Amino acid sequence: MTLNQMLNRLFKLPVANNSQQLVRILQRSIMDKGVKLEYVGTPGKSVIDKKGAFQRAQSAFRNWITADGSSGFKAESGRYHLYVSFACPWAHRTLIVRKLKGLEDVISVNVVDWLLNFETGWEFNEKRDASTSDTVNGKKFMKEVYKKADPDYNRSITVPVLWDKQKNTIVNNESSEIIRMLNSEFNAFCKTPEQKQLDLYPEDRRKEIDEVNEWIYPNINNGVYRSGFARSQEAYDEAVVALFEALDKVESILSKQRYLVGSCMTEADVRLFVTLVRFDKVYEQHFKCNKKRIIDYPNMWPYVRDIYQTEGIAETVNMEHIKNHYMVSHRSINPFGIVSIGPELDFNAPHDRNRTF
Repeated sequence: MTLNQMLNRLFKLPVANNSQQLVRILQRSIMDKGVKLEYVGTPGKSVIDKKGAFQRAQSAFRNWITADGSSGFKAESGRYHLYVSFACPWAHRTLIVRKLKGLEDVISVNVVDWLLNFETGWEFNEKRDASTSDTVNGKKFMKEVYKKADPDYNRSITVPVLWDKQKNTIVNNESSEIIRMLNSEFNAFCKTPEQKQLDLYPEDRRKEIDEVNEWIYPNINNGVYRSGFARSQEAYDEAVVALFEALDKVESILSKQRYLVGSCMTEADVRLFVTLVRFDKVYEQHFKCNKKRIIDYPNMWPYVRDIYQTEGIAETVNMEHIKNHYMVSHRSINPFGIVSIGPELDFNAPHDRNRTF
């Protein structure tokens, strides 16, 4: 039985006369049926719906580490491990909070290769600059780590992953929850008193932070992906218009105050920063988010530099991994895997926001 005949029998697709016609039939079928496609930087995570819009799946492991251990996962030094990608903005959140809270010696880290093969998923490759082997479980691929935690697991293979070395399982793979654990549950182990006192989700600002996160995530953090992975003009227009409306809203907020919810950095700023720092280097061209660049915003561009220059944060930004991952891995967008040369951006230029506000 030929591939053409098999597809016809399994999926009720029309019989094609040649390979080019078969490709066109498959493309139409994908658009019509919302077939899962591997377009985003994490296998199994992207779905293209009937109108060609990108839809992101939910994280699967949602346990919680607590300082007192009441959750079954007690905060302890050396017990937990982070699997991350320097390229991934969601994983980048966790690296930033780990650094700001002074937990580098408390929670160990492994970094996957920037090159993502959508057949095998995230891979460990210590031969790649700034990537590592899996020093905890000795695995070659992230999917093997997931299978060790749950042999029946068949969902998304994503980073970041917070691993419990004592129970040999995944605690959590949802970045928004991991950063809150790092912020509040490991204070007994922070490197300095100042880092212990740092609270990126203060109780008196939680309502404001949640409200900001509620529109920044779908329209900016995920909005760049919805724009870049759109498979119809309608889906792209909807996503990109919402993206720039949200960016204009951010610009307006930052014209009046140093950070998103006032005079102090919070998790809302961390969550926004990881998208903005990638925007002009990658999203503007690679994801067709080219109405404006971040450097064109008189308040947002200094804001990005302000956060980048915060002690420790620059060390978490690996632009080589970021650019190479998107432009080489996403062959559906960039078929030849050519990495663009620019733009040249000076993240260390003076920002003066500490004087303005």
